[in-house]
Amino acid sequence: MADDMSGFSKKPKLTSDEFYLSPEGYMVFTERYHLKRGYCCKNGCKHCPYGYDKKTDSFKK
Repeated sequence: MADDMSGFSKKPKLTSDEFYLSPEGYMVFTERYHLKRGYCCKNGCKHCPYGYDKKTDSFKK
């Protein structure tokens, strides 16, 4: 039985409207990227479309 791990090494391609680089050089994901991903990571992302508030650990409506 052969182990085919080829599917795990492929990274999805990011388009220019899914992120930008901050002046400090950090990659910042846009709302479009978060919606494409499909869930909230609860990290308090700058462009979170899900309304997550890291300070209160809750979602705004």
